[in-house]
Amino acid sequence: MSGYELAEEEERARKRAPWGVIALVLLTGLALIRNGSGEFDVGPPQPATAAAADSLTAGRNGRGAPVPLPFSVVDRVRIPAIQVDAPVLPVGLDMEGWVDAPPPENPNLAGWFSGAVSPGEKGTAVLVGHVDNQQGPAVFYGLGALKKGNRVEVRRKDGKVAVFEIYGIEVFEKNNFPGNRVYGNSGTPELRVITCGGGFSKQNGYAGNVVVFARLAEVR
Repeated sequence: MSGYELAEEEERARKRAPWGVIALVLLTGLALIRNGSGEFDVGPPQPATAAAADSLTAGRNGRGAPVPLPFSVVDRVRIPAIQVDAPVLPVGLDMEGWVDAPPPENPNLAGWFSGAVSPGEKGTAVLVGHVDNQQGPAVFYGLGALKKGNRVEVRRKDGKVAVFEIYGIEVFEKNNFPGNRVYGNSGTPELRVITCGGGFSKQNGYAGNVVVFARLAEVR
């Protein structure tokens, strides 16, 4: 790594916010600003109880786990089980401290929270996206239908594809969101994919967030 690249990496690391600081901000931004419309006869699928992440296996990659990757900007995300294939836009915090989501008028667009690690790096990376908009289902509408063992493929700008295996899918009330559990660093490369979910009301929007828990299983 050249001196310039090292300085760039150090600067990027300094700009990262620790999860202990931003966890609540991320939750609140998704819950209050990125509600989706909920104006459809059939709501998005919700995770089954059996899909809950097992705390005994969370964070365990097992023997032969891939070596963590260096930083890279994200390009696309694919989730074959629910036919997601979408470009990914880096998102950060807006002027009011909320996490920005992708523009709602583009339903097939996901966001990577660039204030944390990139997918494949050691730590917990986060992708966010809308469940729906005024026109219909959006990129992560089917998130709650995923099952343990399904895979999430994240193509990075460095040409590598970080493949994550899902070990849990849960929906959490936005007023009782377990930030440490969702965003905590297990010491291995992990991924969370988040959208809105739970019950819906016109006054408050969706009551919760669907969270997919996944760990790095392969690098291509």
